[in-house]
Amino acid sequence: MIQENFIRLFEDGFRKNWELPGFSNYGEDLTLTYADIAKMIAELHILFDQCHLKQNDKVALIGRNNANWAVAYLATVSYGAIIVPILQDFNPNDVHHITNHSESKLLFVGDNTWENLEEEKLTTVKAVFSLTNFECITLLNQEMKVVAEDKEDKEKIEEKVEPKEQQLDLSLLHLDNINRIFSEKYAYGFHRDSVRYADKPNSEIVSINYTSGTTGFSKGVMTTGNALAGNITFGLSTKLVAPLYRIVSFLPLAHAYGCAFDFLTSACAGCHIHFIGKTPSAKILLKAFSEIKPNVIFCVPLIIEKIYKKQIQPMLAKPSMRWVLSIPFLDQQVLSQIRKKLVDAFGGEFSEICVGGAPLNAEVEEFFAKIKFPFTVGYGMTECAPLISYSNTKDFIPKSAGKVLDTMEAKILNPDPTSGVGEICVRGENVMVGYYKNPEATEQVLDKEGWLHTGDLGTIDFDKNIFIRGRNKTMILSASGQNIFPEEIEAKLNNMPYVMESLVIENNGKLFALVCPDYEAVDAERVDQNQLEILMEENRKLLNSMVSSYEGVSKIKLYPYEFEKTPKKSIKRYLYSASFQSVK
Repeated sequence: MIQENFIRLFEDGFRKNWELPGFSNYGEDLTLTYADIAKMIAELHILFDQCHLKQNDKVALIGRNNANWAVAYLATVSYGAIIVPILQDFNPNDVHHITNHSESKLLFVGDNTWENLEEEKLTTVKAVFSLTNFECITLLNQEMKVVAEDKEDKEKIEEKVEPKEQQLDLSLLHLDNINRIFSEKYAYGFHRDSVRYADKPNSEIVSINYTSGTTGFSKGVMTTGNALAGNITFGLSTKLVAPLYRIVSFLPLAHAYGCAFDFLTSACAGCHIHFIGKTPSAKILLKAFSEIKPNVIFCVPLIIEKIYKKQIQPMLAKPSMRWVLSIPFLDQQVLSQIRKKLVDAFGGEFSEICVGGAPLNAEVEEFFAKIKFPFTVGYGMTECAPLISYSNTKDFIPKSAGKVLDTMEAKILNPDPTSGVGEICVRGENVMVGYYKNPEATEQVLDKEGWLHTGDLGTIDFDKNIFIRGRNKTMILSASGQNIFPEEIEAKLNNMPYVMESLVIENNGKLFALVCPDYEAVDAERVDQNQLEILMEENRKLLNSMVSSYEGVSKIKLYPYEFEKTPKKSIKRYLYSASFQSVK
C-alpha cells in the first residue's frame, strides 16, 4: 500500500502552495490561486451537503478541459465521494448509459453537452449543475407518481421514491444560499488551516473511468486512492513536476493519462496549469507552447508525429538538405539547428516531452534520438491509473516504453521461443480493483494471483525496460505461421507521401491497407484522383520492399475521412474491418 493518502496529498498540497497560481483557462485573464481553488472546493462541499450526498456516492462529470472541471473533480474526491469522469467525445446515449450504470446521483456538465442530453433518460441523477458557474440547472427524479395495477408493483415503485426529507429544495442549492452558509461557517476567515478533507483509506474506490477502446466496449474501471496516489507520488518523487512549473493541459481530463499527470500530479506539486478547452490542433498547441513556455509536456504520439511530418520531414526531403546531411561534421551543425527549431516550437523551456497513450512512430523516434531531442516514451493503461513504465529522457532506451515502476512488476506470458514476444502482464500498486458491475470482464483480465493481462504484446529486458510490439487482438497470424503486427507496417506507410494515416487488416489470407490521404498536400500539389491512386501504388511497392515477404500489402484502398479515434488517439479499428470485405 502506498504510504501517502490520496486525499491528504491534496490537503497538504493546497496548504503548502496556498498563494501560488493554480488553474487558468487558456485565452482567459482569470487565474485561480490554490487558495481560490480550496475555497471553491469548500463551497462545493456545502453544496454536496445540501444535496444529501454521502461518502462513496457517485458524481458524474463531463465537459471540456477547464478550471471548473478540475475543481468539481477535486471537490468530489476530497468529500469522499466517487468521481465518474465521462469523455465529452461520447455520444449522448453513452453518457446516459454511463451515468445510469454508475448510479451517479449528481451530474456536473458543460452547457454544450447538456443541450444534447435527455433528462428523462438520466434515471439516477437527482441534480444537474452547470460547469460554467456551478448553478443548478435542474432537479430530477425528486417525486415519482405511483401508478400500478396491483399491490406488488406499487410496493416496488414506492421503494424507488426518495423519502421527503431526502428530496432536494432548489432554493437551498442556489449559489446565494451556498455563499451565505460559507460565510457563516468561516466567519473568522477561510485560511490554510480551514482545509480539512474526508478521511478515506487508500484501499477504497475514488473514481470510475469508463474506457473508450479500439474494440468498441466501454467498461467502468474502478480505481482506488492507492492507485492514483501511486501515480502522483511517482511524479513528485522523480521531480517530473515541481512548484511553479507551467503546464499546458490539452489531453482529455476524463482520460487517465491527462487526468493523472496534466492535472492531479501537477496540482499536488503546485504547478500553474493552463487548461486548453478547444480541440488541440497542432496550430493551437504551438501557439500555446510559445506563449506559456511549459516546463514539461505530456503528449500523445499523434501530436508529435504531425509536427514532424508537417515541419521536419519536408525540410529533410529537399535535395540540398540530403546533400548537406551526407557530409560529416556539417550534418551535425544542421541537425543542431533543426533541434533548436523544434525545441523552440514547443516553447523552449521544457525539460522533456513525455509521450504516452500509444507507441511513437519508429522513424520519428529514430530522428528525435539522432538530434538528441529531450523526449521519452512511457507505457500505461486506464486499468493502472495509468502508469506502468517510464524513464526520464536521460535514461530512456530508444524503442522502449521505459522501465517498469518500482511499485509495479511485469512479466511476459507465453513468450515466443524465437522472438521472446508474448503478452505483457503487470501487477502492483497501480492496478485497478476491477470493472464496475462486470465480474465476467474483470475475470478475463485479472487472474487469481493479481496479474493484469494487458492485451499488449512485447518483451522485457534484464533492466526491466518494456518493448511493445502490438496488440494481442490486432496481431495477425500469416499462412506460414509468422506473427504480423499491423501497427509496425502502418508506421512505415504513414511516413510515405500523401498518407495521413492508415490501417492494415487481413482479409482472406491477404493484407490490405486502408489509407486516409493527406488532402492538404494533395490539394497544394493539385494531385487528382487518378494520380493519387498511382502514387499510392508506388507507396505500396516501396512499403513492400521495406517489410518481410509475409508482411507485404496486396492493395491500398483510399478512405475519404479521418479515422474515428479514442481519446488517446488510437484508431477504433473495429469500425473499419468491413471496409475490406469487398476488396479483392
